[in-house]
Amino acid sequence: MERIGIAASKIAKGNLLLYNSYVVLIAFLLSVLLFLLAGSSVFLGLWALRLLVGPFMPAMSPGVWNLVFCYALLVLTVLVGMVNCVAIIRNIRFKK
Repeated sequence: MERIGIAASKIAKGNLLLYNSYVVLIAFLLSVLLFLLAGSSVFLGLWALRLLVGPFMPAMSPGVWNLVFCYALLVLTVLVGMVNCVAIIRNIRFKK
């Protein structure tokens, strides 16, 4: 998380407003990348589980699996959002 501040300070070159803007931008882009990587692995893992377990559990309709996908991605969104907020809070500056 400290590397976000280092990269933002090298890009901003002393301008505090640009530094804070770059911190937010870099943190947002990294959280989007983290969400895409983790979300795709969670999605593929649940999809594979559905294919393997689906024939043995006929009581679980496709609607139930859709809820499982939604809840898993919702929890992932909350976790990535919290990591993003912590990264921004740790790197934002108010004075030089």
